[in-house]
Amino acid sequence: MAIKPVAIAAYTVTNALGRGMTASLAALRQRASGLRRCDFEDCAIDTWIGRVVGLEQEALRGPFAAFDCRNNRLARLALEQDGFAAAVRDARARYGAERIGVFIGSSTSGIRSTEIAYRDRDPASGRLPATFDYRHTHNLFSAAELTRRWLDLHGVAFTISTACSSSAKAFAAAWRHLQAGFCDAAVVGGVDSLCLTILYGFHALGLASSQMCRPWDAQRDGLNLGEGAGFALLEWAKPGDDRVQLLGYGESSDAWHMTAAHPEGVGAAQAMRDALARAELNPGQVDYINLHGTATRLNDAAEDRAVLTVFGPDTPCSSTKGWTGHTLGAAGVTEALFAILSLEHGFMPGTLNTRQRDPALGAGLLLDSQERPVRVALSNSFGFGGTNCCLLFGHPHAAATRSRPS
Repeated sequence: MAIKPVAIAAYTVTNALGRGMTASLAALRQRASGLRRCDFEDCAIDTWIGRVVGLEQEALRGPFAAFDCRNNRLARLALEQDGFAAAVRDARARYGAERIGVFIGSSTSGIRSTEIAYRDRDPASGRLPATFDYRHTHNLFSAAELTRRWLDLHGVAFTISTACSSSAKAFAAAWRHLQAGFCDAAVVGGVDSLCLTILYGFHALGLASSQMCRPWDAQRDGLNLGEGAGFALLEWAKPGDDRVQLLGYGESSDAWHMTAAHPEGVGAAQAMRDALARAELNPGQVDYINLHGTATRLNDAAEDRAVLTVFGPDTPCSSTKGWTGHTLGAAGVTEALFAILSLEHGFMPGTLNTRQRDPALGAGLLLDSQERPVRVALSNSFGFGGTNCCLLFGHPHAAATRSRPS
């Protein structure tokens, strides 16, 4: 079966940098981080976080009141940015509500609502508050159900939860459903919000840094957690279409450890190779890589080995987590959309907060931003347990117009 080209018809992102793509692009260009000293409710950890301001005051009401939780507030907020909901309405008129799929990635979903329910349980009986609604808040399908209802869609819908690769894998799932004929367009997204479970969980693992995270830095000592939501509308590309396309994807599983990546980056390298093979590109045709780049010692080292294995030391790459923090299940879509910004604006962001590259790491890390044309960009997302996904985006006919020696 011939692989049909898939275009990115609309997209939006919201995170600690602000609401909508304009806020993120401006912050990336100005090297203005969205990280702040941890001020999340009831959290006493000495760390930095990427918090979205104002969610506490933006409850879901009316027919969506049952969905009200921090995670779904964030999803709703993102859906209404950048004209995204309007673009989906136009697509719905063209294809029909039953022919647009919804594919959402989330790691922790609305777990904060469950934390609050246990905090407020009856002290005598231990009974949870009557207002607690697990199905519409904590349940992993909650964000997907909210998204399809908010956009009035009736096609296939599900949530993928593979830790930090969740919303990258949502792109891969949407691609497969499109190519198999289950839908004619797809809303792909990811949302994860801050909660005490992840803040104290990563702190207990010794991974939460007390400084602003410094990917690939010689003195890096951990990550900063953040929250965010992003969505993209995928549809078939038309003849002469000049929109950015999803050229390919690669997925793999390390099967190495419950949390740690394979130290040699074996699975990560396989995912990158598979993305290139699906797109029928060679490594020399990739102009920029948005790294997973968490700023933990082991993950950066493993990803560096994987990048060197596939691309060598000369392909420009950077991590953007110094701007947003690690948004977990939303990291895949957030950084995929940052890669699309690079393609559309001819801009490669540097690696914020990193002062001195670790001499033991050899990938072509950018410390400073560069203004230069980008035809093909790769976005890496690697989750706990070695759940790897790489997404390859590019301008139409990129393979024929741009090539470096592989």
